Amino acid sequence: MHPYLEIHPEVQKALTNGQPVVALESTIISHGMPYPKNVETAFAVEAAVRETGAIPATIAIFNGKCYAGLTEEQIRYFGQAENVWKVSLRDMPYVLSKKLYGATTVAATMRIASLAGIRIFVTGGIGGVHRDAASSMDISADLTEMGHTSVAVVSAGVKSILDIGLTLEYLETKGIPVVTYGQDEFPSFYSRKSGFNSPLRLDTPEEIASLLYTKWKLGLEGTVLIANPVPADREIVSDEMEIHIQIALNAAKEKKITGKEVTPFLLKYISDHTKGESLEANIALIKHNAKVGAMIAVAYAALES
Repeated sequence: MHPYLEIHPEVQKALTNGQPVVALESTIISHGMPYPKNVETAFAVEAAVRETGAIPATIAIFNGKCYAGLTEEQIRYFGQAENVWKVSLRDMPYVLSKKLYGATTVAATMRIASLAGIRIFVTGGIGGVHRDAASSMDISADLTEMGHTSVAVVSAGVKSILDIGLTLEYLETKGIPVVTYGQDEFPSFYSRKSGFNSPLRLDTPEEIASLLYTKWKLGLEGTVLIANPVPADREIVSDEMEIHIQIALNAAKEKKITGKEVTPFLLKYISDHTKGESLEANIALIKHNAKVGAMIAVAYAALES
């Protein structure tokens, strides 16, 4: 056992027995949604994983340890507590050494999942290359971590507030396979379309699990990004969403919002100005991702057995 890792007994039992386990991030609880929607969504996502035959492991940091698997009480705490750190890789040593509460981003969740031996991770949307990256050099640590940590990521694509085209180029440079589940076009978080073709397409969880198994058996380190489009009845059309994104980006610039505060600000701003429609789309897509991710985890566990 790693000295900075604490695995929930149910999760540890599943890992020991070769049962499918799905890692879940905690940033969506502390920084992605308002209370009580955040806690309700966290419980619904864990339930979706269980209903599909896998064990959920929500990941967070507190008491100087990385926790893989939280209790209901702990999830409720992260949903209501103030001053919870948004933890990416650079923040982990500080937050752990100071024994602070930290909600993990995609990058930090991947690293902790890997330490625990969990292969499949479900999130809403990944970070990427920001739209002003040519001048700001703002590229998410998610992408760097994806290049060398062998944990598959199931998401609804790249967050639409980012530069999707440049993010796809960056992923290609890093040698990260990008697979869209069930369609040819790469999705853009709130929307099923992005205007960019997906590099790869697979139509079943079993095919995706086979790809993962093959990649890692070849000794090729790093993730596979599995893009799972938001359900058609819950999407916001990309042209409509782009209008809200541009307004939100201008507001962030006026308020001089920078660094890791940008994404939470933009998501909240867009939610407020779409009368909650974007929040409902976000909730729908994370639940859908949890179901698909659990199906992939079940198929992958069968290959490993």
